[in-house]
Amino acid sequence: MPNMNLNRRAFTWAGTAAAAGAAVGAYGAGVPNYLWKYAAEYKKDPRGAALQYFKDAKFGLFIHYGLYSLLGCGEWVQLKDKIHVAEYAKLKDDFTAEKFDADYITDMALDAGMTYINITTRHHDSFCLFDSKYTEFKSTNSPAKRDLVAELAEECRKKKLGFYLYYSHGRDWRHPHAPNNGDWGGNARPKYDEPDPFYKYGEDQDLQIYVEFMKNQITELLTNYGPVGGIWLDGEATPKSRKNRLHEFKLQELYDHIHTLQPQALISYKHGLSGTEDFKAPERKFEGTSDVPLEFCDTLQPWKWGYDKSLDGKHKTADEVMDMLAKARGMDANLLLNVGPLPDGSIHPEDVRTLAEVGRRLRKG
Repeated sequence: MPNMNLNRRAFTWAGTAAAAGAAVGAYGAGVPNYLWKYAAEYKKDPRGAALQYFKDAKFGLFIHYGLYSLLGCGEWVQLKDKIHVAEYAKLKDDFTAEKFDADYITDMALDAGMTYINITTRHHDSFCLFDSKYTEFKSTNSPAKRDLVAELAEECRKKKLGFYLYYSHGRDWRHPHAPNNGDWGGNARPKYDEPDPFYKYGEDQDLQIYVEFMKNQITELLTNYGPVGGIWLDGEATPKSRKNRLHEFKLQELYDHIHTLQPQALISYKHGLSGTEDFKAPERKFEGTSDVPLEFCDTLQPWKWGYDKSLDGKHKTADEVMDMLAKARGMDANLLLNVGPLPDGSIHPEDVRTLAEVGRRLRKG
């Protein structure tokens, strides 16, 4: 892992930290660190301040990391290869995250000119990178014995970075009561040749048990990790596949709950499901107009989000990232740029080099 340049860190962080301290001192300790420039607005309207911050943020780091990283075939490997639930779960015994370094990652983001970070707290495979009392399928119950969300939250808080939390909502390939292939589309579950005994079927399945599970976990994320910039929901194709049943997901009830727990926390659900989300987060492209802020998410790998070994040597260059940033600016949108850490949690060397060069160019102007 490359050494960090302390002079660079002083340039990108220390100056803003001092100013942030002054702002918090002036307006009260209740202002989230990442909103220090918007402290006055926060006192009057927390969500309005968070929205203004988000509009100004421009460039963020996305992190897709989980059990799928160990296989090096992308984040959809369980569905693509039809790996049964019990077999996939064995990967947990090999999850060490030994080189996942939140201090390094946040410094790398700052050096690249990024202002916020978003991490996959729980992807479609349902493995959690945080300590949840509602499941044993989590990083704290693996050889890693670490809460990676907590570690990253602490470093973001120290360095005044916005901290956003990805959560797979519409799609879950493990929970027995999650949407199934019979009632729902959108790759609700892997299409196994024989039914997986882990799942509930027919009258035994109750979607509301899954809906409550998600609400409980999102409550944990909003109460155990300090101020959160936003909850970034994924899996929209599944609930969209049966629009006449969308109400069963109780989206507005969840959104109101999120805003009650943390008034400044923004909500996105990709292109938007209820129409009451705070911002839209389309993948790579967007057509038409939007009445809420936009955030394009894209990858440093050619396409996949989780690490894919077959793509080594093919990651995007600094030129390509600068073009992506220009495209986002042209649509008055943010760019949320994804890295898929290696199995051990370290950032791919190609991405380290690219982000360092992007930061150099942005500072040069």
